[in-house]
Amino acid sequence: MRTRRAGLIIPCLLAALPAVAAPAEDRPRLELKRVATPPTIDGRLDDEAWQGTTLSLGEWLTYNPLNGEKLAQQTEVHAGYDERYLYFAFHCVDPEPGKVRSTISRRDSMFDDDWVGLSLDSVGNGQSSYDLFINPAGVQGDILTTPSAGENSAPDFVWDSAGRRTPEGYDVEMRIPLTTIRFKSGPEVRMGILFWRRVSRLGMSASWPVVPAGRSFIERHAMLVLHDLRRPLTLEVTPSATYSRRQTRATPTSFAPAESNPDAGLTVKYGITSSATLEGTVNPDFSQVESDAFQVQVNQRYPLFFSEKRPFFMEGMGNFQLAGVGGDAVMRTAVHTRRIADPLWGAKTTGTAGRVGFGILAAGDEAPGHQLEGEPNPFLGERRDFFIARSQLSLGRSSYVGGILTDTEFGTGHNRVGGADVSLRFGQQGASGTFLATTTVSPDGRDSKSGLGGQATYSFENKRVVVISQMEHYDRGFQMDTAFLNQVGITQGWSYVAPSFYPDAKKHPWFKRFVPFVFAQYGHDRIQGGGKWIVVPGVRMHFTRQGFLRIDGLVGQEPWVQRTFDIRNVRAIGQAQFTRWLSVYAQASRGRSIFYDEVDPYLGRNRAYSAQVSLQPSARFNQALSYDRVEFDRIRDGSRVYTVNILNTKTTFQLNRHFFLRALVQYDSSRETVLTDLLASWELLPGTVAYAGYGSLIERQDWDGQRFIPAAGSYRTAERGLFFKAAYVHRF
Repeated sequence: MRTRRAGLIIPCLLAALPAVAAPAEDRPRLELKRVATPPTIDGRLDDEAWQGTTLSLGEWLTYNPLNGEKLAQQTEVHAGYDERYLYFAFHCVDPEPGKVRSTISRRDSMFDDDWVGLSLDSVGNGQSSYDLFINPAGVQGDILTTPSAGENSAPDFVWDSAGRRTPEGYDVEMRIPLTTIRFKSGPEVRMGILFWRRVSRLGMSASWPVVPAGRSFIERHAMLVLHDLRRPLTLEVTPSATYSRRQTRATPTSFAPAESNPDAGLTVKYGITSSATLEGTVNPDFSQVESDAFQVQVNQRYPLFFSEKRPFFMEGMGNFQLAGVGGDAVMRTAVHTRRIADPLWGAKTTGTAGRVGFGILAAGDEAPGHQLEGEPNPFLGERRDFFIARSQLSLGRSSYVGGILTDTEFGTGHNRVGGADVSLRFGQQGASGTFLATTTVSPDGRDSKSGLGGQATYSFENKRVVVISQMEHYDRGFQMDTAFLNQVGITQGWSYVAPSFYPDAKKHPWFKRFVPFVFAQYGHDRIQGGGKWIVVPGVRMHFTRQGFLRIDGLVGQEPWVQRTFDIRNVRAIGQAQFTRWLSVYAQASRGRSIFYDEVDPYLGRNRAYSAQVSLQPSARFNQALSYDRVEFDRIRDGSRVYTVNILNTKTTFQLNRHFFLRALVQYDSSRETVLTDLLASWELLPGTVAYAGYGSLIERQDWDGQRFIPAAGSYRTAERGLFFKAAYVHRF
């Protein structure tokens, strides 16, 4: 019966389509002027292009953490365009200009600063937006937002910016190449646009048009109108070259001969139309310049999630995500490209045609045995082929119905998935549904299985309350090789309710918002054999200086290997930007949890502590440090089962916007491992880069005269290596 009900998700939600298809509400219209002389992007608003281009905007109001409040900080926006670029300039006035926070940092590392920017729906169909941000030093941040995947900060778009401090506050300029964005060419081009600004010391963000609580940014875009505009030809060729040299310790006093690995690759990107692109790559360099931060890996029921950091897979991947996944859902993402471990080749096309959006991804993985679970490859030398197709039909801003097909081929087996999803917005209400069907044959062709899965979600949000409920079901035989999925054989539902209260601003100017909440979940785990439920009551408090405090508790039951355990936990989380140069985050929890042994599980007392400190003593230097400690004692006799200490440090010196030096030191006591990583990076623009790095892996090991014994003796360097990488984007 539960399987049949899962199949009703899409039809029930589609019954609401007439409401979505209703005429859209009126929205502001902005007509841009062509500029005769392009402005110089230097942060100075004295160019002829900015004369007479001030946009007539309404009142800017806050959207986070308070909604609908006025700011003392005023913002003036200028805009124009020509046959190659869009131009924007912001004159940002602050009554206390000396308190404006600005750093010279890496791209996407400026969100704790003051910033200003825009959200641009260049296609104009309400299904995606380029969100661009600039701090007073001209440092960029960018995010791709879609209704299905939300905000994705992984892509890096090509655009130019500059900024400078002024006696009144700060000014910034941006230039967006038309080859960077997708739009439909024609005599009248319509895009969606929204402007926003962040005041760091207040922890407040404001926008125009205003964004009422419960509404998405894409829904609130104004209409930006340009005339007689055609997208220039997009043809990019990116050759890359890498060289790595690695040594492994052979004896306590010597290393084995070095292994050298020179390599080269090529990526090509072509604009099929003004709103669709095709990309292909052969022998790509997918080395990760950004190292994964160490995480606690002891006694984890579910696999750890590591974000994608490889450029070819990051851009446009929001188009491949499904509605209702992520967050507290069983499926974190439907397409997790880190499952493609070592691709020999890859191809991707994404774009729009009218109201239809589409994406196709294909790749051949030469190391399919090295998946997230770490199992050995039983078919050494075989290649796993990935094929993913995705489509979406726009039903209005932030609403769509879509479909997905995935196929992975490995050995004589395969995994094939077909499904549909729908996401609907009705003012402050939202609903989504996903239905998936899978069939799987093992790589040796001996075993086969099939299964169904899906979810249905409803949400309501306004200034006073947030309500979210979700139901989800995954059969025992459900398998999706492209997804990051926590578990199968599960049927569960959860609800979250959080009213908001706003203290008197005159009496308590430092106290912004008080939010009591409760989260409740109930379900049945057919594999572990039992019912599961948890209830999490708590409170959240928001303060100035980006201050935040959360206190909650958890009680419930969790099944594991045919037994049911009572669990409970108390937790406190806090953060604050104490000064412009010091930011602190801390978390502490304690309670009763399960030791996830497959044969003899038991309850234990769990204590966890976490702290993160970010020091920014100058505009160019940043020191980030995080420390995690987990302790677990057996309840029956109080004996210590394990203690894990994790330390991650990152030291960054940004010489200018293009060149930085970085040093990482990471320590994991459970694996008795220390990782050091030194990197010099030069980035002219996304894709045109040069890196030089050196790293070493230090492990605790002892020598018995013939071999090393792990987890004994003293720490010594087990591996060391250096690498060089260069890539150049040539645009025709």
